[in-house]
Amino acid sequence: MKVIVSTLGLFTLSYYALVGSAGEPNYVSGPYTVLTQATANHPAPAILSDRQAASTDALNPYPNKRRIHFKDDGTFRLTVFSDLHFGENPWDDWGPEQDRKSLIVMNNMLDLEQPDFVAINGDLITGENTFKENSTLLIDQLTSPLTQKNVPFGSAYGNHDNNPNITHLQEIEREQLVAPTSYTRRAPEGVGGSGGEGNYWVPVYAKETDSTPSLILWFFDSRSGWALDSNNKIINIPDWVDDSVAIWLANEIALMNEAWGPPDNRAALAFVHVPFHVMESLQPNRDPVKEPGMDEDKLGVGSTQSTVDTSAWGSDRDKPFWTALTSNVKNLHAFVSGHDHGNEWCSRDPTTKQILCFNKHTGYGAYSKDGWGHGVRTFDFSLTTLTTGVQTWITMENGTRINEVTLNSSYGA
Repeated sequence: MKVIVSTLGLFTLSYYALVGSAGEPNYVSGPYTVLTQATANHPAPAILSDRQAASTDALNPYPNKRRIHFKDDGTFRLTVFSDLHFGENPWDDWGPEQDRKSLIVMNNMLDLEQPDFVAINGDLITGENTFKENSTLLIDQLTSPLTQKNVPFGSAYGNHDNNPNITHLQEIEREQLVAPTSYTRRAPEGVGGSGGEGNYWVPVYAKETDSTPSLILWFFDSRSGWALDSNNKIINIPDWVDDSVAIWLANEIALMNEAWGPPDNRAALAFVHVPFHVMESLQPNRDPVKEPGMDEDKLGVGSTQSTVDTSAWGSDRDKPFWTALTSNVKNLHAFVSGHDHGNEWCSRDPTTKQILCFNKHTGYGAYSKDGWGHGVRTFDFSLTTLTTGVQTWITMENGTRINEVTLNSSYGA
């Protein structure tokens, strides 16, 4: 049981978080007063002039943005920032100092990895520590390295991004307003459930002038977190990808196949913040030599999807989406998650043969331990091996590259 009590002048925050072994809060109860502070005048940066696409149909979701595409040498590099946790303890010096350190890591990793695209994979903000009136301004701060370096990116959202002081939808809307290189977008109306609006995909083309993409980047919303009900009482938000996303996914894939042809020549990579429940069963049996990576967070209640409040919601609620994903998305090299800061391994589900990976904890906010360090996971795609494999590794903040593997049909064998 972790008890956090914070008091400062105009506000009081008191909540009790039952934590799983990974240290992530599972549910919150008790008195909760929304943090308030005057909003600063914070103008948005100017919107860049992007490439204008010809079509505005459903399979061209970014008609007013430049196309994401492979480099002339036939390669495409994607780097993942995970669990940045901006906004902790804004009432003292410790919190802003962690944000400063996180920005240094982000800038250094962008310079070192030189990614063509960045995925921010959840817990951008520690919502329970922020001020309601200006919590979205943290989006301006944490996206600034990407804006300044003109790096395109997309975001998935985590349990700490859903709170009475901040929501996934508010972060999406702020990101679209202030971050001109963001490709994050809201799911269609009715898709994702309340608190789960961040479901979308980004096409990546072999050449900018190609009519069909070669790689699809999928972003899914695992919801979770907390909200206030009509009686101002803290309630849990369901902690799995909503069933409506499974239906939407199947429909999107059908549209793609009809317009672009069979998916045999397309590849995919997918992101979600909270790992699927199946990863819990993979952890005890993984071979640390064949499937390398730090393994310090034992998975349990609160560390994977559909494990919170099972007495009310039932268990295995993430299965409909997991089934739709593994049935419909072909050449999916990995499904990439964050949330559990002490894990950074990839493993294959023996039933579906799908590979699932953890990110590397990037931000200085939230829990960590000596020796874990901070860094990123990077994926390197090549058009010559696009549908058969992808190279991935962890880069630590000191520049050291570790756990480099190729995710292909023989991975883990």
